[in-house]
Amino acid sequence: MRGEETEAWMYFRRDVVPFAAMFAVECATVGSSTLYKAATLRGLNFYVFIFYTYVISTLILFPLSIIFGRLPSVKSPLFFKILLLGLVGFMAVIAGCKGIEYSSPTVSSAISNLTPAFTFTLAVIFRMENVRLRSSATQAKIIGAIVSISGALVVVLYKGPTLFAAASVSPTISLHQHLSSSESSWIIGGLLITLHYFLTSVWYILQTRIMEIYPEEITVVFLYNLCVTLISAPVCLLGERNFTSWILKPDISLAAIMYSGVFVSVFSGLTHTWGLHLKGPVYISLFRPLSIVIVVAMGAIFLGDALHLGSVIGSVILCIGFYTLIWGKAREDTAKNVAGSEHYSPLLLTHIIEDEALPLR
Repeated sequence: MRGEETEAWMYFRRDVVPFAAMFAVECATVGSSTLYKAATLRGLNFYVFIFYTYVISTLILFPLSIIFGRLPSVKSPLFFKILLLGLVGFMAVIAGCKGIEYSSPTVSSAISNLTPAFTFTLAVIFRMENVRLRSSATQAKIIGAIVSISGALVVVLYKGPTLFAAASVSPTISLHQHLSSSESSWIIGGLLITLHYFLTSVWYILQTRIMEIYPEEITVVFLYNLCVTLISAPVCLLGERNFTSWILKPDISLAAIMYSGVFVSVFSGLTHTWGLHLKGPVYISLFRPLSIVIVVAMGAIFLGDALHLGSVIGSVILCIGFYTLIWGKAREDTAKNVAGSEHYSPLLLTHIIEDEALPLR
């Protein structure tokens, strides 16, 4: 009986908890985009949103870094690298927020599937990924990257007819959508969101290099948020000089800022780091396509967003390319693990290596 209980607990901790945590992260990220979009419809300035979000996350992470982390020396070159990481992250956030203002959280969620393709391409350029053109894994990753980019272009360039609209839409939202959902704004928003996820991929590459040098997750996340706060302060103050915009009231704007600071900057960042250690990057990446389903539901319920044919077609193409890329990455990792094991015979290893070198069927 005790053995069955132990096995059940191990299954719960190894499989159930990570699944629930990663699903919660996707819900939190989509919820932040939806709340931000709703807050902008009621006058929230995105400079105010960005600055206050990082102030809140920095204040939360500061005591955690002291208790559980280890601060590096002030003379360490790590600070310059984290400052560069903060600059890239700040530019990514600005592009993402402006992109959502011009388009919608649905478009942002669909284009987010481009992140693996961008990350893979940059990893190849910086020699963090091995490329063997005769390998089926490499072929799958290249094809997946191309298909993902094609799907994103469909979402950006083709809006299409409305397939689903909310039953009731408030006058404020209808007016805003009428004024800002033109084809030109839709394309500008999509391009800005694409830039956001490209910069996010650059951020992943830089973060990986930093973690190789200094594997202290909480400390690195705290220093990153601190750098973004310091970078955003002069930029945001110059971008929004109206003092009344900085006075927050207990309404949806304050809720959006608090939510983003706590659940995105802190919770999602730390949970992703924990998940990467426990299950690896492939497992974490598999949850990204869930966001398109979550955002459609939240957008229809809270924003009155319409679902367009272009978003559906582009999302399907994106998911196909995304899972092709993930399959190639998983196949490559499996081959590496088997090749590094001492429990397989040379004959079996030869068979696996030969199969890995076959073209993609």
